[in-house]
Amino acid sequence: MNLVVEKETEEGFDFDYEEAARFVIDKALDHLGCPYEVELNLTLTDNEGIRRINKEFRQIDKPTDVLSFPMIDYAEPNVFPDNLEDDAEDYFDLDTGELMLGDIIISVEKCKEQASAFGHSELREYSFLIVHSILHLFGYDHMEDEERVIMEEEQRKILDEAGISR
Repeated sequence: MNLVVEKETEEGFDFDYEEAARFVIDKALDHLGCPYEVELNLTLTDNEGIRRINKEFRQIDKPTDVLSFPMIDYAEPNVFPDNLEDDAEDYFDLDTGELMLGDIIISVEKCKEQASAFGHSELREYSFLIVHSILHLFGYDHMEDEERVIMEEEQRKILDEAGISR
């Protein structure tokens, strides 16, 4: 896995955020049975940074905890399109052969706020946000109740497999 991490905030964590991200992403990719080596971008920002991105791309002028920008359109979750390898230049880094999954943007501030509000560790909240985002990058969603139940169950399974509990 090629994980590119950009930190755009002074706010930090009391754990190695890059190592934690790699660990939980690996668990998620294993759980989902991803058949490819992947390339993924992770940006850590603050509430103002994620608010600007949220406004630009979703027309919602407020900060959120995490944003996901998938590179692949799925007809159903975790089922890669038939043309994926045929259209390699659209989906793969032609130099490395890695599947370009997409981008994850996390507000460190919001992550810390939510960890405190939910009464669990910042590591647990950070891991949850990454798993949640990875599932979006694989086509999962939570707009409809049925989709939400499926996505929440996948999140729980991945976090359990990673040994990350509330």
